[in-house]
Amino acid sequence: MSAPTEVTTTRVPGALESHLRSRRDAGHKLLVPYLTGGLGPWEEIVRAVADAGADAIEIGIPFSDPAMDGPTIQQASERALAEGATPVSILTALHDIDAGVPLAVMTYYNIAFRAGNERFAADLVESGVSGIILPDVPLEEQGPWRAAADPAGVETVLLAGPVTPDDRLARVCAASQGFVYGVNLMGITGERASVGERAGVLARRLKAATDLPVLMGFGVSTPEVAVEVAEPSDGAIVGSAIMRQVLDGAAPEDIHRFVATLRRALDAG
Repeated sequence: MSAPTEVTTTRVPGALESHLRSRRDAGHKLLVPYLTGGLGPWEEIVRAVADAGADAIEIGIPFSDPAMDGPTIQQASERALAEGATPVSILTALHDIDAGVPLAVMTYYNIAFRAGNERFAADLVESGVSGIILPDVPLEEQGPWRAAADPAGVETVLLAGPVTPDDRLARVCAASQGFVYGVNLMGITGERASVGERAGVLARRLKAATDLPVLMGFGVSTPEVAVEVAEPSDGAIVGSAIMRQVLDGAAPEDIHRFVATLRRALDAG
């Protein structure tokens, strides 16, 4: 087996990066909600979230072993799978959703590997998906996926955490596309009352290392926390706080109201 090689990329902004850059450069803090595909009236919720002011939307393709997801998103994935969700069904539905903002999917590499990298990348493009987050594919092992994704025009978003050393953080930023995903805290996703000082430190390190949009996720559960993490960065990713409401039976209009509160808080600063 050949040794892993880090991916290098010539930056040609795609739809996701271009849209986020334009919003940021116009003075807006960015808001990217996460939704688990295949759970309940999720297509309607995607449209509601877009209408409430999302700048892009992250769609989770459920996987049976979601290593980085906390209890809420794990439960959402399990329920979606039990309701018959598959990568094909989710991507087919996305094809017909005119959200009006870029869409990115979050899933695990087994999904892409089983479909075949080239086929999966092509399916994403056909479904109107601009970007992808594969949290279990480290920088050194991006090569096979990126060999398929980059020519297809799929923007691969990379993650950096609080303990990522400076030299590696610079390489992550250089290889990321769309935006850089700053992980506020060590561990799994989930709601928190506050994300602590390390999130701000990471956000400032990322902003110093790249001109890509920097979005902070993990633990963002309230408008106050969204403002907290967006202040030193370019915006916030909110997942578990939304999916907890979906699991509790919230209707699309309820999710619209919650996302609208996040949007208003970020706009007010």
